[in-house]
Amino acid sequence: MKKVLLPLIIVLLAAALAACGGKEESKNDNTTEKPAEKDGLLEEVLANGVLNVGTEGTYAPFSFHDESGKLTGYDVEVTQEVAKRLGLEAKFFETQWDAIFAGLDSKRFDMIANQVGINEEREAKYEFSEPYTRSNSVLVIRADDDIAFDGMEGKKAAQTLTSNYGELAKENGAEIIKIDGFNQGVDLVISKRVDGTYNDKLSALDYLKQKPDAPIKIVEEEELSEENQSESAFLFRQGNEDLVEEVNKALDAMREDGTLKKISEKWFGEDVS
Repeated sequence: MKKVLLPLIIVLLAAALAACGGKEESKNDNTTEKPAEKDGLLEEVLANGVLNVGTEGTYAPFSFHDESGKLTGYDVEVTQEVAKRLGLEAKFFETQWDAIFAGLDSKRFDMIANQVGINEEREAKYEFSEPYTRSNSVLVIRADDDIAFDGMEGKKAAQTLTSNYGELAKENGAEIIKIDGFNQGVDLVISKRVDGTYNDKLSALDYLKQKPDAPIKIVEEEELSEENQSESAFLFRQGNEDLVEEVNKALDAMREDGTLKKISEKWFGEDVS
């Protein structure tokens, strides 16, 4: 009798274990089929009626304070027009350049509007809008110096650490002296604490427009083409393609009706968009 019961018990136990295993496998399958959650930022922005924007506020003529203390500039006006066309109010959060990406990552604001140059490293981590500015890089040096654009090997360059211009200075062999913004970099050039600073041509021209007696000069690349022009765009966290798409639609409409060109010519005397 015992010999008959033992095989029967073994068979029943095996069947029970198999059933448990099947249930667990079914549970795992259901888990993997769940779709990824969407960020939902566009819905949140539209519901609140506010687009939170990170910017420096010290980078003329793109984002700075005028004599009355009002935040203004090319990037500020373009952002405000984009927000208006989306039925939103643009709310600006002023942040130093080297902390601005951390502010975006921590969701302090929804996008960055501060002449953010498009490069592969940023494209791997963030979402860009379509470019709204195209310009060239320049080297700013003292007026009595003679340094070629690519002649900074072994010399000191005043740069923000996370900008495209900081990378350009490194590529040309310069020792980097950390700064918070362009104006500080020019001050260090004038005081002979550094040999030069790389930055956007438009920003350098605006500086000389505001301070025509400044003892500096602009050194440009010898060969200029569309390939070595820098492009700047709005920057977003990944997963917010729906918001990026709406911003791009607004930028496209601004190009078509001439608004972007008008803003550009107001600040630079020519269309840089």
